[in-house]
Amino acid sequence: MLGAVFFLVMSTAIVLADARQAQETKVNPDAAAIADFMKRVSAYADLHKKVESMLKEPSLDGRPEAVVEHQREFARLMQKARPNAKPGDIVPKPMRNVMRRLLASVFRGPDGREIKRSILDTYTGNAILEVNQPYPDNMAYSTVPTPILQGLPALPDALQYRFVGPELILLDPHGRLVVDIVKNVFP
Repeated sequence: MLGAVFFLVMSTAIVLADARQAQETKVNPDAAAIADFMKRVSAYADLHKKVESMLKEPSLDGRPEAVVEHQREFARLMQKARPNAKPGDIVPKPMRNVMRRLLASVFRGPDGREIKRSILDTYTGNAILEVNQPYPDNMAYSTVPTPILQGLPALPDALQYRFVGPELILLDPHGRLVVDIVKNVFP
């Protein structure tokens, strides 16, 4: 009997010590920021699918307006689903800092100057973008260079990275909707 009590006390002490050690284990802050970002991206993608399922497919009658109408209706429903959307909802400050560091390593690399120039060459205006608002119809999408895509966390089909001058945006291409904005991404 005394042996059983001793075993129980020792087992409890070991479990408590392991729990305390697990609490004291530090988590890499960048890994935590990326995990939080991916959780937010996943939640947005789930909402995207839910809203998309509410829409009828665009007419296949060959009218380009049908596709545009479908995009605008999707955007309107997404705006309604996220009425209080603001910068940082998907890319919070810790992740914005991680992104800036990841991008800085690309821009400071051997082809960094050329990559930055190719991004800025695409930008031809002074558009003011806002979260949860449409991407301007008269503004072309930038191409995001491969080294940058390789350095950033992969996104689901519901989202894309795009540059607009010195800003990196998350874009929902289905509705041409600006989902989040990361300012001042160039070192």
